[in-house]
Amino acid sequence: MTNLFPRKRIGQHFLNDAALAERIVLASGVTHGDWVVEIGPGLGALTRPLLTHTGRVLAIELDERLPEHLMRVTAGLGELRVVSGDALRVDYRELAARLGGPLQIVANLPYYLSSQLLLHFLEQGDAIARMTLMFQDEVAQRIAARPGTKAYGTLSVLCGVWLASEILFTIPPTAFHPPPKVMSAVIRLTRRAQPLVPVEDPALFSRVVHAAFGQRRKVLSNALKVLDPAPAAWLQRAGIDPERRGETLSIAEFAGLTRAIQQESTA
Repeated sequence: MTNLFPRKRIGQHFLNDAALAERIVLASGVTHGDWVVEIGPGLGALTRPLLTHTGRVLAIELDERLPEHLMRVTAGLGELRVVSGDALRVDYRELAARLGGPLQIVANLPYYLSSQLLLHFLEQGDAIARMTLMFQDEVAQRIAARPGTKAYGTLSVLCGVWLASEILFTIPPTAFHPPPKVMSAVIRLTRRAQPLVPVEDPALFSRVVHAAFGQRRKVLSNALKVLDPAPAAWLQRAGIDPERRGETLSIAEFAGLTRAIQQESTA
């Protein structure tokens, strides 16, 4: 037992189901000798089985109370390195180079930062090979959503280009302390060897996607005005009906729209 209580201000919900933690680690596919990065290890529910299966874990923890506890509860299980700090500020490219190759991340992410963290991970390119992450079930559904569905949005498109996603299973609130008010889900995200469609300018692609979904009720001819007052020429060049909405576009169509904008800017 411990007297370390979750801090609401940093979104802590400690996993407290050992059998479920073991299931997550097995589903992640990590093997002995892998360096695994864990974000927000909390009290070590995932850290312990990760060390048992791999022998090497680098944990990134914002809460300054926890490193000493983590070292104590994992003693003898393997090599644990705890980095104190904000996972949003970590350069995972540098970390991958230091650890000797692309990273595998296994984590129960703080839900209030989960989308921001995922987008940060995407920016790290092929420094991250695979992620097995816990999200609110609603967010996991958005990541894996397909065009034309209610859940389809910015995360669906940006993740879909670079990552193959698979929702593995859901987790009840009772698996955490304190119990969140929502169901959770574990999703496995694997970096594609090649992007789903060619994207020459990832930064522009991201801006286009964010603009298209910024106000979901707006048709594209209006939604894209945050990028340019007259986006009709882009849509015409891309062969996209300006009366369509962002949630109807496939990832390939978003890539085509981005290319059209590039071509218009250089014409």
